[in-house]
Amino acid sequence: MKEYTPIYAIAAAVLLLGALALRLARRGGKSAGLREVLRRQRINTTGRITDGTVLDVQEFDSDTDHGAQYVLYTYDVAGVQYECSQDVTRLRQFLDLHSCRIGVNTSVKYDPHQPGNSIVVAETWCGLRS
Repeated sequence: MKEYTPIYAIAAAVLLLGALALRLARRGGKSAGLREVLRRQRINTTGRITDGTVLDVQEFDSDTDHGAQYVLYTYDVAGVQYECSQDVTRLRQFLDLHSCRIGVNTSVKYDPHQPGNSIVVAETWCGLRS
């Protein structure tokens, strides 16, 4: 008499192997730094501009020799207020954080499909006003 493997066991094994292959394929992808650069470039080229306000500029010391710098800002899109922060540590050559004051108006570029995804500075654009 032949033994038959249930079809659902085969389907589950195929799905499991497919999920594992997808996870391994994504693992070898872009680094976090490269993804951030690509995000800024995409928003810079396709984003819309609105007015915002600088809430604060923060500098954090990390365990390494380099500290992290963030700009916290707020802006409105279609009656919804967003409060965001952007890590500008790698963009220091494009702006002077010491001239950026709390309460100063800024231009914000945001993704029209995801208004919470925004920037105030990129490699080729700076919305911070001194």
